[in-house]
Amino acid sequence: MLDNIKGALFDLDGVIVDTAKYHFLAWGRLAKELGFEFTEEHNERLKGVSRVRSLEILLEIGGISASEEEKLAMAEKKNNWYVDYIRAMDESEILPGAREYLLQLRENGVKTALGSASKNAPMILDNLKITGLFDVIIDGNKTSAAKPDPEVFLLGAQGLGLAPADCVVFEDAEAGVEAGKRAGMRVVGIGKPEILKEADMVIAGLHELVGQYQ
Repeated sequence: MLDNIKGALFDLDGVIVDTAKYHFLAWGRLAKELGFEFTEEHNERLKGVSRVRSLEILLEIGGISASEEEKLAMAEKKNNWYVDYIRAMDESEILPGAREYLLQLRENGVKTALGSASKNAPMILDNLKITGLFDVIIDGNKTSAAKPDPEVFLLGAQGLGLAPADCVVFEDAEAGVEAGKRAGMRVVGIGKPEILKEADMVIAGLHELVGQYQ
């Protein structure tokens, strides 16, 4: 499955680093300001959902009505808090095996790209001190369509100068797996097999691949 690959494209959150906890902290802070508690159980309803819809769900949980103008202000406040949290991230937050596997691929001549919807991806990579481990970075500032649209991965392959069939995508979300398959690439799912069943193979984390050539 991982033989003869020329390019490896990685999602950021859940694959290289875990920023989900910071979204949870920021939404919880907003809920507290609005006068109610936001729990981890509530947070499950926000996974894989847009920021706008996430805010609507949060307001539903709190039984709060707000105008469109108020919603925009709340969403911006939440995002500013989130950015403050991730601005303080450092190398200690790289997920196990991620740096080692990226180095291993590059040492074996495999090109690497990041394919993330996050507009904060460049800052996160800088904080983790791994920007230099990617030949190409495609983030939310360079794409117009969200996963499962394959745009982010097709742009990544194009940036690497490779055909999609020569690339493998590493993803932790169903929408990302679908995007990789729609791009015509092989996909390694990171997480639970029952959720990522469309992936070509599923592993718990990149640490499982360290020490295995490609």
